[in-house]
Amino acid sequence: MNETPMKKCLVRIGLVFAVCSPLLAAGAPKSAPSTPTQPETVLPAGTQITVRLAQALDTRRDRAGTRFTAHLAAPVSRNGVVILPQGAVCRGHVVESKQSGRLRGRAVMGVAIDSVERQGKAYRVTTSTAARVSKDHKKRNLLLIGGIASAGAAIGAATAGSVGALVGTGAGAGVGTTGALATGIRNVHLAPETRLTVALRQPVTVRM
Repeated sequence: MNETPMKKCLVRIGLVFAVCSPLLAAGAPKSAPSTPTQPETVLPAGTQITVRLAQALDTRRDRAGTRFTAHLAAPVSRNGVVILPQGAVCRGHVVESKQSGRLRGRAVMGVAIDSVERQGKAYRVTTSTAARVSKDHKKRNLLLIGGIASAGAAIGAATAGSVGALVGTGAGAGVGTTGALATGIRNVHLAPETRLTVALRQPVTVRM
């Protein structure tokens, strides 16, 4: 029995489809596997960060803008989960560095943290300033000037009576003031391992 032209055409189309379908399937672009997103945690403003200096800082040498390295002295946690581990590398800079005057004022050293590392990635941070201030040396200067003035008065009295005592007092005070000027400058020295605590001024998003 002879096949009709229509039936022959349908058979041919079926054969072509059977042959081409696997080829078309193989050549079709495959969708890339989805990459799981890393969870993130936000450390809010006000979060405290305590660091240990890895180097010394001193108002005699280090000016505002000096860079330094430190390490986290304690882990930073959020909701019971450690976000920044103890020992993480921190980098910061000196915000303020000022020696005291010779007769008055105090030395000041202020520092801030600029970044904290986690798993090799550095996260930029903006923090408050941790400051250290020297002791006031007003009392020391008064004792120094007064003590030398008294000694001068005693020497003056022994040599020339009451007039000599007045002269000796003035001379002694002058020497005492000079001594205070020469020795009265105070500085702030932060040794390695000094602990400093700052607080975040802005939130920081950290990938876990």
